Amino acid sequence: MFNKELRYSREFEVRFSEVDIMGVVWHGAYPLYLEDAREGWGHQYGLCYDDFLRNKVYAPIVDMDIRYHRPIFYTTKPRIDITYQYTPAAKIIFDYEIRDTADDALLTSARTIQAFTDQSYELILENPEFYLRWKEIQGLY
Repeated sequence: MFNKELRYSREFEVRFSEVDIMGVVWHGAYPLYLEDAREGWGHQYGLCYDDFLRNKVYAPIVDMDIRYHRPIFYTTKPRIDITYQYTPAAKIIFDYEIRDTADDALLTSARTIQAFTDQSYELILENPEFYLRWKEIQGLY
């Protein structure tokens, strides 16, 4: 059974352009926070977007679930944690938590699921070879 945790965390700044008139982060900014976390995670674990492109594979998000537990204000100093969820299926699953660094309160939780397509946007039903090699290097078998 798989139990290795591939996790990445980073603090980030809330920009004024991301908040509404009430000083609360607009819901449309959250997918960008998740994207930044996936990018940082990919650099840490050696699975970057360049790897997909070099292997002529895309990995579009096919499902995104965001739960807003507490508002994030302009003055909040948040941290995002992203955790890779192992699956043998041909997809990539990440869970996220955004927490307030002041008291570690959970502000947001989310999950994204990415599928694989070829460059003609046709769904790939098997794990691409480079992704299988990456899983092996990470000890995910």
